[in-house]
Amino acid sequence: MPSVWHIPWTLNPVDRKKYIHLSGPSQSLAEEFAEAARQLKKEIPNVRFGKVDVSDQKDLKKEFNIQEFPTVKFFVNGDRKNPIDCKGVREASAFITWVKRRLGPSTVHINSTDQTEAIIEAEELAVIGFFKELHGGAVEIFYETARDVPELPFGVTATEEVFASYGIRKDTAVVFRKGKPVHNEVFEDSKQNKVELTRLIKTFTMDLVIEYNLETSVKIFDVPVENHILLFTPKNSETFNKTYENYESAAVEFRGKIMFILVDTNETRNGRVFEYFRITEVDVPAVRILNLTSDARYKMPADEVTVENLRSFCQSYLAGKAKQHVSSEEIPEDWDKNPVKVLVGKNFNQVAFNKTKNVFVMFYAPWSHECRKLLPIWDELAEEYENHKDIIIAKVDFTANDIQLIMLDRYPFFRLFPAGSDNQVVVYDGEHTLEAFAEFVEERSKPKAEVRGKDPSQEIKEDLIKEEL
Repeated sequence: MPSVWHIPWTLNPVDRKKYIHLSGPSQSLAEEFAEAARQLKKEIPNVRFGKVDVSDQKDLKKEFNIQEFPTVKFFVNGDRKNPIDCKGVREASAFITWVKRRLGPSTVHINSTDQTEAIIEAEELAVIGFFKELHGGAVEIFYETARDVPELPFGVTATEEVFASYGIRKDTAVVFRKGKPVHNEVFEDSKQNKVELTRLIKTFTMDLVIEYNLETSVKIFDVPVENHILLFTPKNSETFNKTYENYESAAVEFRGKIMFILVDTNETRNGRVFEYFRITEVDVPAVRILNLTSDARYKMPADEVTVENLRSFCQSYLAGKAKQHVSSEEIPEDWDKNPVKVLVGKNFNQVAFNKTKNVFVMFYAPWSHECRKLLPIWDELAEEYENHKDIIIAKVDFTANDIQLIMLDRYPFFRLFPAGSDNQVVVYDGEHTLEAFAEFVEERSKPKAEVRGKDPSQEIKEDLIKEEL
C-alpha cells in the first residue's frame, strides 16, 4: 500500500492498498482530534471525545471489529451496538463540522440567489443541491452525502428564483469551484446513491491527476474510488509535457470511476511502488490499473501514452474486458535441484496445489533483513525433509511474482498447502525457529500412499512442461 503500496493505519501492513507509504497518520490525527475536542467543549458540552489504546484494550478492539489504525467511531445516545464510522476526516475543522452535521442539519437552507453566491464564493469548492422537495426522495441522499463530506460547504434550495438563476430544471447537485459550476449531477430514476455521490464529490477535492508522494498518499485513499490508474514516467523527460497532457485529457471522462495518479520514476522514495507494480527502467513510460478491492492489476496493451489508448484501456477495464496482468519470473532450470524448491508465478499453482504433496512455502522479500536472516533456517528445514516424498519445502520471491491466491501478510510469511485438498491454504503464525517449523509440518502433513513409478519432483516437472507447451 499498504514497504510497497502500505496503508499506514492498518493492522496488517500489507494489504490491497499496499502502495501507501508509512507517514505516521495516527499521531497527526490524534492531534487534530484533540483540537476538535477542545473547540467543541464549550460549544457543544454534551459531546465528549475519548481515545482507546486497542493494543491494551483487546476486548474493545474485538467488540468493535477494529481493523485499521486510527479508527474513529461516534456513539449516539449511548447506543453501543450501532456506532457511526467517521472515515476520511483528518483535520480539526472537519471533525467539528462532521459532528455538527450528525447532530443537526447537514446543509444550509438557501432562499435567495445572493445567499447562494455568498456560499459558493466563500470557499474554493462548494456543493449546492437544487431540489423541488426538501423532504424525502432524492434530497435525502444529498443530506446523507453532506454528512460524510465535512470538508466542503453544502447548501440546498427549493426556491424557483435560485433554480432560474443557474438554469436548473431538475433535481440536481452542482459542484462549484471558485463560484463557477464545474459539474452537474442530475437525479433521475433513483439511479444515484450516497456512496456514488460521495465518491464523485470527493474527487473534486483533488486534481484530475494527482502526483503520488508522501503528502498525497493518505488523501488518495480517503477518496472512495477503488480503481486507480497509474502513469509511471520521469518528470524530467523531453516527452513528459505531452504525455501528461494526454493523461490529464483522458482523466476528464473517468472522474469518479477511475482515479488518475502520476508516479515520478526519478523520485527514489517511490522505489517500493515500482517494486509492487514490477516497474523497471525499461518499462517506462508505463500505465497500470489497480483494483483496490481485489488487488488485481492490469497493463495497458499499447506502449504509446495517447488519449485514444488511455480511453480504450479504461473503457475496456470498466467493461470487464481487460486482461489481468500477472507478473512472474521465469522458471529457473534448477528450481527443484536443491532441498528448497524455488517457486515463481508460472509454476506456483502446479507445485503448491499438487494433491499428492504437502507444500510448505516461505514468501519473502530479498531486501528484507528478517527474510535474509531466516533463509538459512529454511534451508535446514528443507534438508530435514528432503527424503520425505510427500513433503516439499519451497520459497517464492513475492516482490517479483504475483500470487493471487494468497492473503497478504508481513514479510516473511508462511503458508502450508496440504495434500489431498482443493486449493486449501493453512496459515502459519508460529515462531520463526527450525523446531517450530518442523513441529508444524509434522502436525499438518497428512500421511499418504507413496506414488510408484516416478520421482515426485519429476511428476511436477512434467506437469509444468505440459502447461508451458
